[in-house]
Amino acid sequence: MALYPVIMAGGSGTRFWPLSRQARPKQFLPLASKQPLLTDTAQRLKGLAPVKNTFIVCGPVHAKTAAKLVKGLPKGNLLVEPVARNTAPAIALAALQVAARDPKGVLAVLPSDHHVADVKGFQRTLAEAARIAEGGHIVTLGIKPARPETGYGYIQVGDALEGGGRRVKAFKEKPDLKTAQEYVAGGDYLWNGGIFVFRADVMLEAFQKHMPEMQKGLDALQKAAGKRTFPAVLKRVFPKLPSISIDYGVMEKAENIAVLDGDFGWSDVGSFAAIPEVRPADAQGNVVSGDAVLVDCTHCVVLADKRTLSVVGMNDVVVVDSGDAVLVVPKDKSQDVRKVVEALKARKRTRLL
Repeated sequence: MALYPVIMAGGSGTRFWPLSRQARPKQFLPLASKQPLLTDTAQRLKGLAPVKNTFIVCGPVHAKTAAKLVKGLPKGNLLVEPVARNTAPAIALAALQVAARDPKGVLAVLPSDHHVADVKGFQRTLAEAARIAEGGHIVTLGIKPARPETGYGYIQVGDALEGGGRRVKAFKEKPDLKTAQEYVAGGDYLWNGGIFVFRADVMLEAFQKHMPEMQKGLDALQKAAGKRTFPAVLKRVFPKLPSISIDYGVMEKAENIAVLDGDFGWSDVGSFAAIPEVRPADAQGNVVSGDAVLVDCTHCVVLADKRTLSVVGMNDVVVVDSGDAVLVVPKDKSQDVRKVVEALKARKRTRLL
């Protein structure tokens, strides 16, 4: 069995402004290590699949940078979406490319901007997911919840399946705190990690069955796959595909879904408040980088640029200096950083976007 990792490198990462910008989104930032998240994602696949089998899906603005960050990536494995169309069309594009080489090849679709602490554990889980997918299931990885989290979707799991994994009872949207507490207490819910493993032909059949509105476009792309005309066909067809997530388009409708439990130190690094999950803190619970001086501070995230950044008497705040902009926000309001980007757009402050 050949495994074909597909790294989804679209998205703008507006919750990490001022570090993230339109040309340098979250997946290009070294948030969890000294390397960009995209590079970390590609490297944790070493031993599971060769780089020649790895694909990256992204937009035209980010294509050149994405290609540089994954050494050895073949030119044809960089799949550039002419326009953003959410995850279902992006995954369909990757499935078509793999099917042209290997119809029963197994794809592992991975976000480019997540962190994994236990790489060996992740690899074992992904290899098991690939084994289950080889039998015809579409497998999603569910993460054992560490807390009642309102920022993630959930998967309600059922009985064990004969071929491995468990049945999916339901996919749940991001809950309020009370509901999240009930999910965790119940013991039959997992976080939705956004990782999917499936055979190329199985997913293409799922698109045909559950998203017939895409079929005409996919047929045109499939006929052009591997030919010189493919870029022109992609440019013409892809913008006409519906903008919809794989969750809504396929996962919530298909019957051959299996969920596999994952417990490998996963974090989606969803905001600056999540940085302590992926970086070591000092004795006071502060995560600090760059030239920063903290006095009487606890549980802060302070990220400095080239100049000295001093923070005094603060608790549970995020302070970020990007060189041309400074952000100060309570950790529990970190999700609202995207509103700064919206305000800058409204004021046409394009230099800071």
